[in-house]
Amino acid sequence: MFRRRPSTTRRSRDYSPKPRVCPFCADRVNIDYKDVSTLSRFVLGGGKIGSRRKTRACAKHQRKLAEAIKRARFLALLPYSPSHVWKTSAAGLSHPVSQES
Repeated sequence: MFRRRPSTTRRSRDYSPKPRVCPFCADRVNIDYKDVSTLSRFVLGGGKIGSRRKTRACAKHQRKLAEAIKRARFLALLPYSPSHVWKTSAAGLSHPVSQES
């Protein structure tokens, strides 16, 4: 019998994945629980902490990121979920913001 050559397509031969670079390692940024704008980029829509695959953080910084997000939530700097966001007015806090509108 004859041997069948392995089928290689041009696409599979030319593919090389992009090297993943941790955004914290690349910019040499320290993760701080008080930096809410940076932390909120790594929280998904439902209030969950993004996985390493989505955040592109290395293992060391993903652990620090999760710890900082949990600390910021405890201190009420970040909401636990979207339903915990309150609408503020001049008179003070009022009812929770509805997700329907």
